[in-house]
Amino acid sequence: MTQEDLAEKVGTKPNVIGYLESGERGLSAKWLRRLAPALDITPGLLLDHDPAILSNDMIDMWVSANKDQKKQMTDMAKIILKRDGTDG
Repeated sequence: MTQEDLAEKVGTKPNVIGYLESGERGLSAKWLRRLAPALDITPGLLLDHDPAILSNDMIDMWVSANKDQKKQMTDMAKIILKRDGTDG
């Protein structure tokens, strides 16, 4: 989604989205409530995940999964981490 697309969905200008993305403008509770539904995610996901660390593919899969699928994904990740010996 482009900044223009997101701006249209939340009723603002693309440069405001740019300011939010760059951190020039703070991500207030008001903006979290406006942006999250437009992105089809929860406000917490916006706060909890650095997009530079977590791939968009992973976020997309998680967001589109139902409750049972999310549990399966979590269980599979735990198995993979234990197998690789990286679970701490």
